[in-house]
Amino acid sequence: MKQRIVFSLLMSFVLSLLMTLWITWINLGLPANFLWLWTKAFMLAWPAAASISFLFAPKVHKLTEKIVSKWLKTAG
Repeated sequence: MKQRIVFSLLMSFVLSLLMTLWITWINLGLPANFLWLWTKAFMLAWPAAASISFLFAPKVHKLTEKIVSKWLKTAG
């Protein structure tokens, strides 16, 4: 359980940081207040991403195992 929590926090941190940077830049360019706008977007996105990651990671992991096992069966 501790590993799942830490993984969810770290993975969601990295994804939120990079995705909010990317989307903020695409939508706004580089205005004078870019850093503030990006920080605001990140602070809103990270808690949501962490919660989603924690809740859905086990289901996504199981789905991934099913997909990969089918690929291995058809490839082998």
